[in-house]
Amino acid sequence: MAGGAAAAVGRPHTTLWEKQIEAMFRRPVLQVFHQFVRRESEIASSLVLERSLNRVQLLGRVGQDPVMRQVEGKNPVTIFSLATNEMWRSGESETYQMGDVSQKTTWHRISVFRPGLRDVAYQYVKKGSRIYVEGKVDYGEYTDKNNVRRQATTIIADPHLAFPCPKCGHDG
Repeated sequence: MAGGAAAAVGRPHTTLWEKQIEAMFRRPVLQVFHQFVRRESEIASSLVLERSLNRVQLLGRVGQDPVMRQVEGKNPVTIFSLATNEMWRSGESETYQMGDVSQKTTWHRISVFRPGLRDVAYQYVKKGSRIYVEGKVDYGEYTDKNNVRRQATTIIADPHLAFPCPKCGHDG
């Protein structure tokens, strides 16, 4: 009777196959949802805290030899630039061989603060080397020499920085 009552209210009859398909699609969505959202406590169940993600992965060529800077009272930081290239074909034809090739180079400022990693980066990263950087995006402000406020976007390299090994014969 309960199934008939539900159907009488306008709810369609669902087959076992349809329930399995629905569960198959619902399960990954719920797993992702539970992975990124958690409840603060049982008492404050209406309060939901969201986790967020700030991750960057770059593979490119170093534009300058790293420099190590230290501001008074702060830990030193190794800084270098990294170029990434994006290439595409333009034109009306969808075929591989037709159309002009266009390229855009984007420059990224990389900062390495982690003590062991910053020293290795300073010693082994060289201009022209092809390296992989993983980290997070950081937006900040500073005042330049002319006392003008500027904005800067920096990639904070942490925890991964991979580069060629010159002793192993890899030149990048």
